Amino acid sequence: MTETVTVREGRARVFVAVDHCSGECVGSHAARSGDRFEALEPIRQGVRRHFGAIDRDIARGLALRHDHVSNYIAGDFQAEIAFLGMEGSPSFVRQPEGNGVAERFVRTLKENLLWVQTFDTIEELRRGLQAFVPRYNAT
Repeated sequence: MTETVTVREGRARVFVAVDHCSGECVGSHAARSGDRFEALEPIRQGVRRHFGAIDRDIARGLALRHDHVSNYIAGDFQAEIAFLGMEGSPSFVRQPEGNGVAERFVRTLKENLLWVQTFDTIEELRRGLQAFVPRYNAT
């Protein structure tokens, strides 16, 4: 998660899910809240995109690397990824790789979208993310 500011609605949280193997962004989301439910949205997008649906154990065998912060270690977040068949893999400081792939994507997102474009609303920011991600993945 990272944060940005919209002109009319103020602070917005931006969530992403990035494939650690390919570096591809598989989901993105912007919301006013930075809670565990909003954090799940890019995960759901990636599951729908790669597995075709949201269903019990549909993503069995995947490990989900995430920050070791409250929205990702919350019971609701962990229960949802367990329902999908994923195993949580919290990253810790100085652990090899950590969540560096996602952090690198966030830096690129900031440098190429969040720091150079102004958004009036969170919905406009969501549309900006939806346009950015396919360009990023393609190039």
